[in-house]
Amino acid sequence: MNNNISFNIIDLVKDSYGIYYNNTFTVFQSINNLLILVYSIKKSIFTFNIIDKKKINEIRNAHNELISNFRYYFDKINKRDLIISISPLDNNLKLWNINSCKCLINLQNINKNGVLLSACFLNYNNANYIISSNSNNKNGKSCEALKVYDFNGNKIKELNDSKCYTYFVDTYYDKSSLITYILTGNQGAIRSYNYNNNKIYHKYYDNNNKNHYNIIIYHSKDNKTELIESSSDGIIRIWNFHSGVLLNNIKLNNTSLLSICLWKEDHLFVGCANNNIKVIELNNKLNIKDLVDIHDVITIKTINHYKFGECIIFQRNFNIGIQLWKIQT
Repeated sequence: MNNNISFNIIDLVKDSYGIYYNNTFTVFQSINNLLILVYSIKKSIFTFNIIDKKKINEIRNAHNELISNFRYYFDKINKRDLIISISPLDNNLKLWNINSCKCLINLQNINKNGVLLSACFLNYNNANYIISSNSNNKNGKSCEALKVYDFNGNKIKELNDSKCYTYFVDTYYDKSSLITYILTGNQGAIRSYNYNNNKIYHKYYDNNNKNHYNIIIYHSKDNKTELIESSSDGIIRIWNFHSGVLLNNIKLNNTSLLSICLWKEDHLFVGCANNNIKVIELNNKLNIKDLVDIHDVITIKTINHYKFGECIIFQRNFNIGIQLWKIQT
């Protein structure tokens, strides 16, 4: 990374409320060609035009409890921008057409026990689904399986061997094998599931008992598919996705690494609890830099801004706001 890199920090919103880990907001280019930020203030959902820096809509009291997470998906079948919103304490997930602010699905009491910390979209055989997770405080022993719902709110199935305390869930489609994988960040390990045959694919584990918060699939320059993950022991682990072999173990500090995102395909931004945002050059795993003295970043995302080019948007824990970094080199 250029040692002269600097940031022009721009406040987008100052009233947002972020809790828990990852995806406390989402950002996307809408079907109307607008660059949209979606975030929450406690129980309400807001949409925000990033270019004009203006609020567009508010869905007041969208949930009965605090909203923690969002996921975005462009529905090619019906040509609409869709959002999942989650309130973990009452295990409530809602699907929204964010263009019309219409609630399409209201899944209540998804889990009988514990909380709902993460959910994601899944497209499989040209059909759309939602995957939910479960986190239970009894050391994961009483956790429920990952559940799959269609866009009518019907539970289609559960994933086998997925009764784990789950912080994060996502999907990955391997174009070479035509297999869809489900990825989960859990207590003690990362797991991948072959969705096609509903079997666990790998457990990525190196004898630690830490929490694993965030996952990125990375295609290296030597054409390997790698899994990059963050954890509560201050270590970034990089695995060979298909073999399950640990490739790199990068110690950043002794605090939780809450959020990660790729920048320009060969850099990794890391949000640390009680520590600075750090950046790793993926082609040189030992080149680690502190960026700025900003702690407790729970969500980091990159966007292509029409005026500024590639930028970073981040949110810190609780109601400190959402900021945009215009990167200057």
